[in-house]
Amino acid sequence: MKALLLENIHPVAVENLEKAGFEVELRSKSLSEDELVADLPGVTLLGIRSNTHITPRVLDAATDLKAIGCFCIGTNQVDLAGAAERGVAVFNAPYSNTRSVVELVIGYIISLARRLPEKTEKMHAGVWDKSAKGSHEIRGRTLGIVGYGNIGTQLSNIAEALGMYVIFYDIADRLAHGNARRMKSLDALLEEADVVSIHIDGRPGNLGMFGEEQFAKMKPRSLFINAARGFLVDNDALRKHIESGHIAGAALDVFPIEPKAQGDAFESPLQGLDNVILTPHVGGSTQEAQEEIGWFVSGKLRDFIRAGSTALSVN
Repeated sequence: MKALLLENIHPVAVENLEKAGFEVELRSKSLSEDELVADLPGVTLLGIRSNTHITPRVLDAATDLKAIGCFCIGTNQVDLAGAAERGVAVFNAPYSNTRSVVELVIGYIISLARRLPEKTEKMHAGVWDKSAKGSHEIRGRTLGIVGYGNIGTQLSNIAEALGMYVIFYDIADRLAHGNARRMKSLDALLEEADVVSIHIDGRPGNLGMFGEEQFAKMKPRSLFINAARGFLVDNDALRKHIESGHIAGAALDVFPIEPKAQGDAFESPLQGLDNVILTPHVGGSTQEAQEEIGWFVSGKLRDFIRAGSTALSVN
């Protein structure tokens, strides 16, 4: 049986599947729909990350496919219902990179509050700008978390340990951790938060949920962070509010359109702005997280083929 793993999945997944008797092919980039249609016949297991999209046409062509492993948290890149109809199980890693994402967001918050992007840029340019202007501690500030799931709750705990007040909004009934306060509406959160961090999933109903209206309602001189899904946010509206000074800084790790392969060109309306951090979708890209994801998801794929185990399958 053959397994095809795309998008630089950790080698531990290759090792795990080869020990289970699979012939494994590892590729470094994502594949287009046409490439998947051409390459999937004969493939039993497919491993992907967020840039590979599994459409009905792909599933129709993948006549030998038994299971798909999303080596990430999100599964909105897969036609889950279509896979289920064809008997193809889909697995993901809902917990494995949680800590890595949270640590990146904490780093964002501190860096933006201290205006480190501007400081380091000036230092590289040979300018010594030793000033406290616009630089703040995060202690005593209010963090507003939009989406209080696995990542949101862990972020809540760590932010509170650093001395922040935490408020959150979620459409699901979530238990507040520590001293965090649940807000009755998103608007109420936006009015009170000094930092707004988004941690919601990629279901179609969330498309463009954060735009001009939401940015306008944010507290003046607040900070904005998106390490969830790129298509949740109108980045043109965000640029407008940063340029006006209403929003003091932003950090984004995800974008509506992302390059397919390492080294490809990247464009965003947020480029060239002061106190804006842009990172290439690396929230879960630590060695620790990628190894854990590789081990966890490949194990789920192996166990499905060996014994039909669908534990934690998303479809």
